[in-house]
Amino acid sequence: MTIAYFLARKLGLAAATMLAVSFLVFLALEVNVNDVAVKVLGQFSTADQRAAWLLANGYRDPFLLRYARWLGDFVTGDWGVSTYYRAPIADLIADRLRASAILAGGALLVIVPVSLVLGVLAGMRVGSPTDRAVSVFSVLTTSIPDFASAVFLSAIFVFWLGWLPGASTMLTGLDLRELVLPVVVLSLYFTGYVVRITRASMAEVMAAPYVRTARLKGASRLRIVWRHALRNALIAPVTVILLHISWLLSGVIVVEVFFAYKGFGTLLYEAALNSDVYLIEACAMVSVAAVVLTQILSDIAYTWINPRISFSVATARAEA
Repeated sequence: MTIAYFLARKLGLAAATMLAVSFLVFLALEVNVNDVAVKVLGQFSTADQRAAWLLANGYRDPFLLRYARWLGDFVTGDWGVSTYYRAPIADLIADRLRASAILAGGALLVIVPVSLVLGVLAGMRVGSPTDRAVSVFSVLTTSIPDFASAVFLSAIFVFWLGWLPGASTMLTGLDLRELVLPVVVLSLYFTGYVVRITRASMAEVMAAPYVRTARLKGASRLRIVWRHALRNALIAPVTVILLHISWLLSGVIVVEVFFAYKGFGTLLYEAALNSDVYLIEACAMVSVAAVVLTQILSDIAYTWINPRISFSVATARAEA
């Protein structure tokens, strides 16, 4: 199977997934047209105002016709106007995605090197003091939820030591000091998770027959790890990291809201809090697009890291 056919098939599956999710989102949010009118016009609007708005905006048309019209507008980039922000939704999401991309990029710069190095060091010598220390670190970080670590770190570095600001509003532009705490909080849980994945993968590879053969031939530990074990050990953690990029973009609501960071997570939270139907729909579709895109990148990376896996096998693995 060529890479062109592989990508065409994956993009087709991604389009089908987004179509199904779009229908479910529209069904959940706009099946009751009277609720939509109340959310758009406000709870103090009169029945006549709601009826006139519903008629003027085509809400008296059949449900499938309204869905097809909304989907066509969304595909062509007409995402409507936010009822809360009173601004074009496409512009709002673009600005907030850039902000979240900065936060997620900073987190990845911490997560990837720290988790891979610690995981490889722990997996090289299972049961050693290094392995025990790394295991304790990973268990602690994955056991503490984001909101708890945010409160704990803020208490130390904001209120006690006074080294860092407690909010990351970015009102004066990009401020690295304001990014420190959100990035650290966002990185802690995921770093521990990837460390455990990497450690388990590395320990399994180090026990493989070809590694034992290389050790019997007198190869040094560094050569065994670098030439024989590392590439195979990175298959699982790299796949996990790529699959969680979408989580970093859309699942950071707690961190962004806690530090008043104006990112995509905060936008989705405020849209839900203020019943902004059109903005919720757009955010949901962008989140789905991020998920399916990272799944495609994960399959490509999986095949590139492990040359024994063809694109046909990678496709079967993803579909399974």
